[in-house]
Amino acid sequence: MPGQAHLPAGRELVTTTTARTEDLAPPADPGKPAGRRDRRRVRTAAGVCGAALVVVAGTVAAVGFGDGDTPATARADLPPATATVAKTTLTQTETVDGTLGYGDTTVVKARGGTNATVTWLPAEGSTVSRGRPVYKADSDPVVLLYGSAPLYRTLEPGAEGADVKLVERNLSALGYDGFTVDDEYTSATADAVRDWQDDLGLSETGTVAPAQVVVATGRIRVTALQLALGDTANGPVLSYSGTTRTVTVHLDVDKQELAKKGIAATVELPDGTPVKGTVTSVGTVATTTGTDNQQTTTIDVTVTVADQKKLGTLDEAPVDVILQAEQRRDVLAVPVNALVALAEGGYGLQAVDGSTTRYVAVKTGMFAGNKVEVSGTGVTDGLVVGVPR
Repeated sequence: MPGQAHLPAGRELVTTTTARTEDLAPPADPGKPAGRRDRRRVRTAAGVCGAALVVVAGTVAAVGFGDGDTPATARADLPPATATVAKTTLTQTETVDGTLGYGDTTVVKARGGTNATVTWLPAEGSTVSRGRPVYKADSDPVVLLYGSAPLYRTLEPGAEGADVKLVERNLSALGYDGFTVDDEYTSATADAVRDWQDDLGLSETGTVAPAQVVVATGRIRVTALQLALGDTANGPVLSYSGTTRTVTVHLDVDKQELAKKGIAATVELPDGTPVKGTVTSVGTVATTTGTDNQQTTTIDVTVTVADQKKLGTLDEAPVDVILQAEQRRDVLAVPVNALVALAEGGYGLQAVDGSTTRYVAVKTGMFAGNKVEVSGTGVTDGLVVGVPR
């Protein structure tokens, strides 16, 4: 039928309203159990919306008025309900699968080649912050420092480099002073290291060996222990992840335009609760999985949730991630079921003015949720139109 808009397959449509509208959605079914909505329904929302439009067109008597609007009709033809044409922002979204968790894990390995005995280990699920022990060998703590690269040499007076600055920056953050945070390991640095070692109960050597510290980008969460108390501190000791839960999406490469670093996203938890998120990283390396006949090529997208409390205790949980596909600002829109089929083809609206009504032809644009963009002669912000009950 001329004028009928086609909805893109596989998209859920959502509207963000910035001006007045009437909420004509039917009340929730009290008999329907609460919980996470069916994923198949989520991904076919666009099809449902399109079907609703067909029903509207098929159940409303065709209106013909040739050129121009129909003449006003009497009160007997007033619709059972009305809505208002409103200027708004329409947003089409696409829902993709994601996994909520603490991210990739890293293995801590004992270094130094000694036969020391593991005398203390953190509990699985616990967190370790800067300056705190990651584990102990022969009662000597191996402590956590923050940085981007591990130590690879013993640091002592005369050493220079980024690893020196890393140690000095951590000493300063832990409250030690008397030295300049730079890339030179001076006697003042060694004095601060001795104070630090004294507080830790270590031998006051004034030097820092790679085996004495674990370097991570921030606080860590212990995910698994590879050794037990009494084991020889050799090889893998434990594994850790970050302390912030994020959502990882393996996004099809043909949809990568949906993910831009910094854009807003909505994470829908397993119970259906929506949580605000932000796309914080978009992978640049594609990964292909599956068999020859059913291969899928994806990139990894990370969505971060600022309010971690809203995530409860969830870990390694499947979630839906709603990404914005397209948006149109400052357009006129009405509920989809306000459209009527015109005998001449296309669609119109039943404009209501007091006790009279008339039909005006409209051109439809973007569909989003239960709203549709409309334009045409006589279609203005605030126009009252008829809708069925």
